[in-house]
Amino acid sequence: MTVAILGGVFDPPHFGHVALARAALEQLGADRLLVLVAERPGHKEVVADAGTRARLAELALGHLGEVRLDGHAYTVDLLRDEEFDEAVFVMGADEWAAFGTWKEPDEVRRLIRLAVAARPGTAEPEGDVEVLSIEPLPISSSQVRQRVSASESIADLVPKEVAREIERRGIYRNPPSPDGG
Repeated sequence: MTVAILGGVFDPPHFGHVALARAALEQLGADRLLVLVAERPGHKEVVADAGTRARLAELALGHLGEVRLDGHAYTVDLLRDEEFDEAVFVMGADEWAAFGTWKEPDEVRRLIRLAVAARPGTAEPEGDVEVLSIEPLPISSSQVRQRVSASESIADLVPKEVAREIERRGIYRNPPSPDGG
């Protein structure tokens, strides 16, 4: 059984994440999708707490697979601790562009197959990396947060269930100040 693993901070999840998850299931022949929400990511700051991000990921991606919190700060640590027999780690072009800065990227490549959704204008992955073809969606989580804080619609950026939950709970309304407060 092949498992497609989609990891991230999902702060919040958006249509780009959904497209990537669908492409992984359809193009990799994966039997199962595992969405791992980084509880305390070692590489980037988050705005919403882990439980909130997991809830939003469940709303956006739960219909496609299992969503769970991942307590590992880095992907390589997860891969060392858990046994994934037939697995592919899926990432977007933006993450692939930063892959060389990950903790032990060569070890990640040794421990698991990689699949990258290439984007027009970005370098195609080389070597043993599988390439996923998805319609380019110029969406980022930071763009979603900016629109929410400006009281603008996010209907074209996130699934409606995610938009409703963000509105209901008032998530991302007040952006953090530059001094961290």
